[in-house]
Amino acid sequence: MRKLSALLLAAVLAVLAEPAAHAADNGDWSVFPTASGAAQRPYFYLSADPGTTLADKVTVTNKTPAPLSFRLYGADAYNTERDGGFAVRTEQERQTGVGAWVKPARNKVTVPARSSVTVPFTLAVPPDAEPGDHVGALVALDDRVAPGPAADGKVAVGVQQAVGARVYLRVSGPTVPALAIEDVSLSQHRPLVPGTGESRTDITYTLHNRGNVTLDPKVDLTAAGLFDRTLLSRGLTRIPSELLPGQQVKLTEVWHGAPQLDWGDVTLTASAKDARGSAAASFFALPWLAAAILPAAALALIARRIVRRAQRKSSPSWGSLPGP
Repeated sequence: MRKLSALLLAAVLAVLAEPAAHAADNGDWSVFPTASGAAQRPYFYLSADPGTTLADKVTVTNKTPAPLSFRLYGADAYNTERDGGFAVRTEQERQTGVGAWVKPARNKVTVPARSSVTVPFTLAVPPDAEPGDHVGALVALDDRVAPGPAADGKVAVGVQQAVGARVYLRVSGPTVPALAIEDVSLSQHRPLVPGTGESRTDITYTLHNRGNVTLDPKVDLTAAGLFDRTLLSRGLTRIPSELLPGQQVKLTEVWHGAPQLDWGDVTLTASAKDARGSAAASFFALPWLAAAILPAAALALIARRIVRRAQRKSSPSWGSLPGP
């Protein structure tokens, strides 16, 4: 039984992340929509009503000097948990959207050396398909299984490579853009003694596409301290370029040079076409040395008061003596 390592998924991701101006290509073979007239399409951009079936063609090109055999299959797309990158399900995973609706005329194809093969396929949209965007890919999986990384002198797993052409399908009906920032949390890192090292705050949050259309999100980060002083204001760059419907990605932004003594709020605001959402979290920054000294001083003061009160209660009280 073939075992696919994480390298298989990495190979798919690397190719599917290509800019829109290029076909999916790993240097040895490429997968792209068959040209429609004189126009070359980088991806499949399709639209349909629920219950209809579309017909199209995909071309697989072999750039090597030897024949290559591939398995063709449809795959659902999703955003990776690590950074929100574009990824697709493997052949063994359950497909529920485009991956289940796409049916190539041939599941296996052999492409001669330095040649191309065109394969027709259908995409049957179920009558109960949700309106909005459904994203996936047509994947060509190399039949060859290369030896994987060795462990203790043994081959641990086989590695296959795959390339896929993205499929962007919009099912007709109401479109609802909705974007949210959720679960904002702060983790502060400060030096023991103020001024002896860098202070930083890790800001973790979830970016969630709650609508039914693909979004190109932008996220702005602001921080305000005491008396509403602006401590930080910037647009974030480490966010997914496209967030698919229903997908959520957990991200972390590092605030270098965060204050070591302040009290305020961090606010994240996400925006896309016709969609906007924000969330905030409060912070209280106090140097670790002060944080250690202040409780100790407070405990010492409380202990001192307790001791004094006990001493007063135990001291004798001398009243006036009656005369003879």
